[in-house]
Order: sequence, then C-alpha cells, then structure tokens
Amino acid sequence: MKKIKALVALALLAGLMILAGLGVGVGAGRAPDGFEDARQAMVARQLQRRDITDPRVLIAMGTVPRHRFVPAAQVSRAYGDYPLPIGEDQTISQPYIVALMTQWAEVAPGDKVLEVGTGSGYQAAVLAELTDKVFSIEIRPDLAHQAAARLQDLGYGQVQVRSGDGYQGWPEAAPFDAILVTAAAPQVPPAFTAQLKEGGRLVIPLGPSGGAQTLMRYRRVQGKLVEDASLPVRFVPLVRPEALKAAPGADPPAAPEPSPGPGAPKP
Repeated sequence: MKKIKALVALALLAGLMILAGLGVGVGAGRAPDGFEDARQAMVARQLQRRDITDPRVLIAMGTVPRHRFVPAAQVSRAYGDYPLPIGEDQTISQPYIVALMTQWAEVAPGDKVLEVGTGSGYQAAVLAELTDKVFSIEIRPDLAHQAAARLQDLGYGQVQVRSGDGYQGWPEAAPFDAILVTAAAPQVPPAFTAQLKEGGRLVIPLGPSGGAQTLMRYRRVQGKLVEDASLPVRFVPLVRPEALKAAPGADPPAAPEPSPGPGAPKP
C-alpha cells in the first residue's frame, strides 16, 4: 500500500510538470544519478504531504541532486527529513525548510534573487532552477569557493557566489526581487530593506543564537517591510566578520532545525 501511495504521489508530480510545462530548469536534462527515487520520495513524503504546493518549487526540489551538496560521509542521509552538517559548524537545512523558504520567496522567471549564507550551495541551486539571476554571499571563504566550484560543475554557472559580509548584502547587484537569508540575525539588517525592490519578498530567520527564532517573510510596501508569514525555526547565526577573527568558540556550533509539521503556515 505504501508503495502504491508513493507511485501515485510521483505520478501527480509528473502531471504537474506536464500541465505547467515547467520541467525545463537547469537540471531538467541531467543524466540519471541513481538517487532519482530518493529525491522523488523526498518530494512526495516531506513536501507534498505538508504545505509545499507551488509546482515549480516541487519540481526544483525533485531535480537538484541534494547528495552532491553534503559531505561524502552524509550522502546516504542526503534526502532525509533533517538538516546535516557541512563543515565549519554549518548545516544544510532540511528539505522542507529549503522548499518553504523558496515557496515564500515567490521567485518568478527573470527575478533577481539574493541568498545570504551560501553554505554548500544547495539553496542557491534550487533558486537557479527558478530564475537565471541568483547572487549568493558566504562569509567563510572556503565554503564560498567550494560552493562556487560545485555549482559550476553541476551546471549552475549562472549563480554568482562571493565571500563577504552578509549583513551588507550585495549593493552592486541590487535591487532584488527576493532576498533569502539562511542564518539567523537578531533583527533585519538595514541593507536588506534598502536592497529589496518595492513589492519584493524578504525571507529571514530572526532571533538569538541558541534561543527562540522565527522564520519571517516580509514584503516591501511603500518602502517599509510588512510581515505576512512566520514559523518557529532554529538556524545557525548570521556571522559578522569580527566573529570569525575572534578566539575559537566565538562562533557557536550549528543547532539542528526542528521538523515543522503539516500545520506550518501557508504563504
């Protein structure tokens, strides 16, 4: 019975791709990699059974090879419903959180998107399935270089990656239709408001490191940010440059994110 349900879910996803004519992202023509079943099961069980309803987001999540964005020791767990460590006290978010943030960002073809906190590059790859204008900034140089090389190797060469202070955004490329922040800040950095287009979406976790945090979605309306969705979460902190220069231990270790249930808010 479980196998039949999984096949039905996959058939529904395939139908969405055909009806919407959307299976044309960067990875649409990629050769089979042996993880197709795991990827589609992830989409059917972790995303469609919750509140991820955007066909383009579902297709992107079912296309990007998540196992290529985790360390070799974690490959067998790549499609599980949990975050995973990627080194330097950082994590790759659980698939549901990546999908939810992407859905909340409402990325349309041609939109210019900024991601703050590149990590392994997975979120950037998902965004690159939706638009060809993705900018991603990572404060840790080694992670930035590795992610850029990985994205290039997988065909996501249109993603521009650089190492720098995420609190400053990417002023040269602004304004952005959407900004996604994959680490928690105490409050919204002013640069994000300034670099967001009118009507643009900002998705960002807010709260102290190791404490209660909330994933927020804002829209810029008449120059101000207006909240319109939220969800309790747990992210690593958005680090400032001085924290990396401090003594060991200044940058707290990664904390796992919870697995929000089916009752998570819809955009």
